[in-house]
Order: sequence, then C-alpha cells, then structure tokens
Amino acid sequence: MSHGRLLLLDSASLYFRAFFGIPKTLKAPDGTVVNALRGILDFTSTLTTQYEPEAVVACWDDDWRPQWRVDLLDTYKTQRLDDEGGEADTTEGLLGPQVPLIAEAFGLLGIPVVGAADYEADDVIGSLAEAWDGPVDIVTGDRDLFQLVDDDRDIRVLYVARGVSKHDVVDNAWLREKYGVDAADYVDFAVMRGDASDGLPGVAGIGDKTAAVLLEEFGDLDGILAAADDTWSSIKPRVRASLRESVDYITAAREVVAVRRDVCEVPDLTTAVDEDAFTAFGTTWGLGGVTERALAARARWA
Repeated sequence: MSHGRLLLLDSASLYFRAFFGIPKTLKAPDGTVVNALRGILDFTSTLTTQYEPEAVVACWDDDWRPQWRVDLLDTYKTQRLDDEGGEADTTEGLLGPQVPLIAEAFGLLGIPVVGAADYEADDVIGSLAEAWDGPVDIVTGDRDLFQLVDDDRDIRVLYVARGVSKHDVVDNAWLREKYGVDAADYVDFAVMRGDASDGLPGVAGIGDKTAAVLLEEFGDLDGILAAADDTWSSIKPRVRASLRESVDYITAAREVVAVRRDVCEVPDLTTAVDEDAFTAFGTTWGLGGVTERALAARARWA
C-alpha cells in the first residue's frame, strides 16, 4: 500500500538552530530556558501545516560521533570535542536540559522519537526514507542529507539553513543549479570538497566548482582517480597530485559520508496525541501559544 507524505525531522539540527536563533530569555516558570523547546515545536507546527504529511518522525542522534566512523577517519568531528574527548558544550549548559523535554513533547504529540544504537540521526533518516512506500520530506539544516534526494521516489530535503520561513525545497534540479551535480553524486562531491564542521579535510585544491567539473567529466570518484593515474587525462597537474595523495582519505571518507539506509525500521505511526497531557506539559514549561499551535497543527494529520 502506498502511503502519503512522511516528514522526517533531523532533530538535533533543528533544536540547535532553535537554541541559537531564539532568545534565551524565554523561560519556564521554574526558570529553565525553553527557547529550543518552543522553537522546535513551532518549526514542526509550521512545516506540518504547510505540507500536511501523513506522519511525522523525530529522528534522533543515539550516537553523534559513532566509533566506526572515527575508526575510518580519525578527524571525524574532532573540532566538536572538548578537552576530555566528549562533545563540547557551546550552549552554556542551557540546551542540555531541554533535549529530554523535546523528546517528551514529541511523545505527547504522538510523534515517534527514533534513534539507532551506534548511529546518527542521518542514518535513521536514510533508513526510514528507504523503507517508506511514499513521498518523503527531510527537514534539516545540514547539507549531508542532500545525498538522499530522489526525484523518482519524491524524496526531498526541506533545507532550513536560511530559516524555516525561508527554507529551500531541495530536489535534483535545485542541486544541479546550486552545485552542478546530481544527488546520486553528492557523496563523492562532498568528499572532494570537504567539510570543516565535520572534520572532513577534502582534497587539497578542490572546491565546489572543480569537484563538479571532475564529476561531470569522469562520472564518479572511481573514474576521477583512474584519470588521475592517466598522464594523458585532462586533470591539471596540481589537482592530479592532490588526488593521488588523497586516495586513503577518499576511500575512508566515502564510507563515512555515505548515510546508512539499513539501521532501523519504520515505527508504529498510529500513536495518538495526548491532548490533556500536552496541555499540562505546556503549562508546566511556559509554552504559551506554542501549545495551541502545536495541537492545532497535530490535528491536521490526526
């Protein structure tokens, strides 16, 4: 049976965006800062009202830096570590207490919170998108998930880097216009370009434009590396040398960047909203009008 649209939330991406974009003066009656909680609920309400999905899932980082990815590439997300090897807290300790409240709020709204041991939310998103028999919208502020765009299956990314109200609807045409590559080539593109925020050094001398040109001419990284070994190919000497020196990095990074699509199954999506409990939750945590907006939006796909 074919389903309607599934909305997948990259939860951490959204609650970090809410935390840094909404005033920290928003507090519960007990003084707890609740800007991220209020923000992510409003984000969800806005997008569900606009796109009217059949179901919504909050995808969770059970492991934000899986050891198996670190074993492949030891620089992976190292810039996010504190001196003791844990995740550095850039939020002055004000976001951490809100995270379990966000999960609780989603649960009361009947939105499943889904993670997978030893995997990131990206892998959960990839697995649910793969398993869902119907169109999928992925809500994120991170570019990594562009690799999941699939026009044939109507899988899109609602890219909120410029804000939820100004989000981009990313399909293959958008990627071609923005980067000059297809979604199917995005992993190879990202590996060459690199991403400092994820500890991916990239290949020296290769940025967006050069990566796109190489993919257009040689098809994929396998073809590009073969061309780098061919002294008669059109690759310029400096880029050729960088590619040949980066073979080990490229091999590891392709596996690190690639989103897994087999780490979980679609959860039970029939859980009903607990309206009374959510209303009480909203009172306890000082959500104000967010409570009514969330319940009204939830009713649209109940």
